[in-house]
Amino acid sequence: MNAALPADAPLLARRPRRIAVFRALHLGDLLCTVPALRALRGAAPQAEITLIGLPWTQPFTARYRHYLDHWLEYPLGEELPDDPRHEPRLRDFLGAVRARRFDLAIQLHGSGERSNGLVAAFGAARVAGFRPAGAPSADGAAFLPWRDDEGEIERWLRLLRHLGARGDDVIDLPVQALERCESSLLLAQAGLAGRRYVCIHAGARLPSRRWPLARFRAVAARLAAAGYSLALTGSAAEIAQNNELRNGLRLPPGIALGDFAGRTSVGALAEIVARAALLVANDTGISHVAAAVGTPSIIISSGGDAKRWAPLRRDLHQVLAEAPPCRPCLHVECPYPGHPCATAIDVEAVLAAARQLLDRGVRHVA
Repeated sequence: MNAALPADAPLLARRPRRIAVFRALHLGDLLCTVPALRALRGAAPQAEITLIGLPWTQPFTARYRHYLDHWLEYPLGEELPDDPRHEPRLRDFLGAVRARRFDLAIQLHGSGERSNGLVAAFGAARVAGFRPAGAPSADGAAFLPWRDDEGEIERWLRLLRHLGARGDDVIDLPVQALERCESSLLLAQAGLAGRRYVCIHAGARLPSRRWPLARFRAVAARLAAAGYSLALTGSAAEIAQNNELRNGLRLPPGIALGDFAGRTSVGALAEIVARAALLVANDTGISHVAAAVGTPSIIISSGGDAKRWAPLRRDLHQVLAEAPPCRPCLHVECPYPGHPCATAIDVEAVLAAARQLLDRGVRHVA
């Protein structure tokens, strides 16, 4: 970095040549950092920027090669190094990171309560990120206090502004030509090409984040009765769940249904969502895909922090959520009888939101 600058100059004004970004999370989490990554690239066009993340983020890095130059795998999955059994893998990983001799490491992972120590061990000349509110900072110029009342996209943009970057809150999601061909083929095979359809995404990684499957089926049936074909999306882990959703779902004549769980790349999924009239989904990564491609969405938030993860355009995306005192939930399975934060959202509330967003449809939902 440029040592001639004043000591209080923003870190990016020092023109770091090698920058590490740590975010070992999933698709929706990464999409929420895209505006910050774009701001980082704009402020440091000269730098080599390396994303350190989970194995699946290698293709994410390739997709965003206009913002990211390199990728390193974080080897502990979703765990941070609290367990002594991780020592050998962690030692090898930190050796590989330190060999890169980063000028700046930016912690884009979370509040810093557990991740700041790890990122400090990268051996970068300077480290930046968030620290827990009220916690002392060894470097107040580089760390900001974490705020619980902040949306995820704005949070990371605020950090980048503090470091000397400027940017907007738009999520861009590049799609390759082959992925467009992939989505067109899948839609044609399902009989959805040229049809007006709604995407239904009934999955989420944690059961505590899932709206009841029977209610998704009821919404799908009412949408089909109103003339909309259906596109079911999901990961490979959600194939069985989509199979169950289809069981007992009676479709009127002329209504097509395509099930794409586990069958799409990220880009093809984005194209399928982009061509939909509406997305109905749990509060999971696909909500940010819809935000990126501009498709109206109804997001049913069960257990999660709806304020933190809600898409920014409230005119285009409606988030349905109740606020019991146990929220946000930290459990894999809801420990309370009846999963009250999920079941408080009924089918009619989702259909009412659909009527508002499907104002250009074949006909209104009955």
